[in-house]
Amino acid sequence: MPSRPRTERRHEPTGFTLLEVLVAVAIISIALLAALRAAGIATTSLQELRGRQLAVWVADNRLAEHRARGAWLPLGTTQGQEEQGGIGFAWREEVASTPNPAFRRVEIFVHASQSPEHRLAHVTGFVVNAPGPSP
Repeated sequence: MPSRPRTERRHEPTGFTLLEVLVAVAIISIALLAALRAAGIATTSLQELRGRQLAVWVADNRLAEHRARGAWLPLGTTQGQEEQGGIGFAWREEVASTPNPAFRRVEIFVHASQSPEHRLAHVTGFVVNAPGPSP
């Protein structure tokens, strides 16, 4: 009986090598770190935007209060504190005359109470010296 020729079977690897796994883990970790950094930046930006929006509301409220009272504002600078959304803000108003004597220009600067050098809002408006009722 003739013998059958022997065929050699090569054993082919069925999985990944250790080097391939390490490269894949490194790529995934770099991508996750980049995503984490982006999320941190977005959170910081959101807090900054919230603070700026609340500061604009403080300034708008000051200007609306002057207009609602109808009081003729004296020239000069005034300062104060106000809370909006649970955050303390400091404001400074500068009242100046205009070429039209019936108007006053009001500039309102708002910053966080703990950091006066970091201005969050600057609003400019005008108030009118409404004439009194005619006799």
